[in-house]
Amino acid sequence: MKIQAVHEGVVPISSSIRNAWIDFSSMDCSIVAVVSDVVRDGKPVVGYGFSSNGRYSAGEILRRRIVPRLLQADPDSLLDEAGDLDPARAWDVVMRNEKPGGHGERSVAVGVVDMALFDLAAKIAGQPLYRYLSERYGDGEPDDSVFVYAAGGYYAPGKELTELQDEMRGFLDQGYRVVKMKIGGAGLAEDLARVEAVLDVLDGDGSRLAVDVNGRFDLNTALEYGRAIEPYGLFWYEEVGDPLDYLLNATLAEHYRGPLATGENLFSLQDARNLVRYGGLRPDRDVIQVDPALSYGLVEYLRIQEMLRKHGWSSRRCIPHGGHQFSLHLAAALKLGGNESYPGEFQPTGGFADDAVVRDGRVGLTEIPGIGFEGKRAFYEVLRQLHP
Repeated sequence: MKIQAVHEGVVPISSSIRNAWIDFSSMDCSIVAVVSDVVRDGKPVVGYGFSSNGRYSAGEILRRRIVPRLLQADPDSLLDEAGDLDPARAWDVVMRNEKPGGHGERSVAVGVVDMALFDLAAKIAGQPLYRYLSERYGDGEPDDSVFVYAAGGYYAPGKELTELQDEMRGFLDQGYRVVKMKIGGAGLAEDLARVEAVLDVLDGDGSRLAVDVNGRFDLNTALEYGRAIEPYGLFWYEEVGDPLDYLLNATLAEHYRGPLATGENLFSLQDARNLVRYGGLRPDRDVIQVDPALSYGLVEYLRIQEMLRKHGWSSRRCIPHGGHQFSLHLAAALKLGGNESYPGEFQPTGGFADDAVVRDGRVGLTEIPGIGFEGKRAFYEVLRQLHP
């Protein structure tokens, strides 16, 4: 197996919505097509990847460092002992001459290529990714469906409480049982009114509502909000302060009894290890949200899972950020606790296969070989434009 070409591009996923930190009016992401010399039905087998959402495209790093290393590598260095494509060996190739630390956008660039290589490897094997991964990295018995929650509740121009409630009712009508909304982009009184409006839609059941601060709060504000929302018994209180402020998170965990969730803006094994060591997270209730696509890909995510096991964490306490099909396969294969979902947002990259149906808060997997982007028509049309 040889890689014939790698094509890279950018796709806009912009929206008028905002969270407590940023608006998404200029958001985009990187997309990649890795073309192999393996031919099926008269066409080369191609692996596709993209860089999740919430960070910007990393094209400069891809073009100048990551993709050239992949194309210039000895083809045999990318293969395992059986002569099959090995994304882990390819990972070592693209990370050659990279210093430790400084993860930032580099982790995004590596992650998009890693995704494309796993898509390619599973396609060559003729398996959907979750079965391919379960046989190689799991117990061979993947979950046949995955818990998903609907992330929304953004701030938007002209969006009042009625519109917020209608949005949440729409999520429930689509089959979701747990929903998430943004807080921290308004004052405490206004945010509490928004939370209570959503709780009315959920018949007062706070265990079906998560709130997300997107790292906005200092410690005093985090504690103030925590005292105010704790009586609601929420599903979780997410990314309350700066993702690298482990002391803030640890202090909050001492005072807030409900579940905390964080990790979507941690992009490496060492970042995740520091979170577990110093962030005060409690393995019996808290959730780690590292997004594999943003954090050097599945190869690094597998290392993170191994580290978590050694620290007494169950894989079921991991629910990746991103709301995309790649993490959905990982959740089923590695028996994670679930996956995020963004119904209608971050298109065309976000969401699952066009025929995916959410039932009682769970969604099944596509049986298309690889990740199954071919089952997301609008996104597949974009990916196909990358190569002849």
